[in-house]
Amino acid sequence: MSDAILTELAATIQARRNATANASYTKSLLDAGPARCAKKFGEEAVEAVIAATAQDDAALKSEAADVFFHLLVLLESRNIPLADVLAELKDRQGTSGHAEKAARQKP
Repeated sequence: MSDAILTELAATIQARRNATANASYTKSLLDAGPARCAKKFGEEAVEAVIAATAQDDAALKSEAADVFFHLLVLLESRNIPLADVLAELKDRQGTSGHAEKAARQKP
């Protein structure tokens, strides 16, 4: 599997904007707006937490894939390119998590 799978999936999700809601689950989420996409992302995140604490590895892998998918749908609903998120991660690379968090805190 290619490391570019998230980029490919983000492109597929973006292309679904031109589908019909009857033909595409993704389109139905996008049509429902960012609040619905955020709610669905949250539901999937909770399911991943449950899988991580009470289920087997296969369940966690499946739920993690759902989390990635629904995060990409949420980003698309807000017109935020995956490339922007990846750039944010790159900017943080090599920075201590404690230092990065302290830099975000307002005085």
